[in-house]
Amino acid sequence: MAKVKISVLKTMFYPSLAEEFLNTGVAGPCPHFTEGQEFIADWFELPEGFSCTWAWNDIYKQFMNVMYDLESNAWKDSTSRVACCTDAVRPVVFKLERVDIE
Repeated sequence: MAKVKISVLKTMFYPSLAEEFLNTGVAGPCPHFTEGQEFIADWFELPEGFSCTWAWNDIYKQFMNVMYDLESNAWKDSTSRVACCTDAVRPVVFKLERVDIE
């Protein structure tokens, strides 16, 4: 059965944007993910341990492309993609790979 492995490739933080746009005390890198974390997703549910529903919503379209092996001229391979959450101050980049797990 095909599933999608989601790996956290990179977490970023832009202090100057945080200082300008966020309330004091809430700034810092994303508290939900660390580089190297991995999750396995099947079907359409939030993977166990994937603690940010906003990020899941942001990467879901790419998840569907990988899950259903949809080709695109922009990507070298239909079985993997990179996607990013839309938090402009502390974005997280994910790699999504189709994997076959029994």
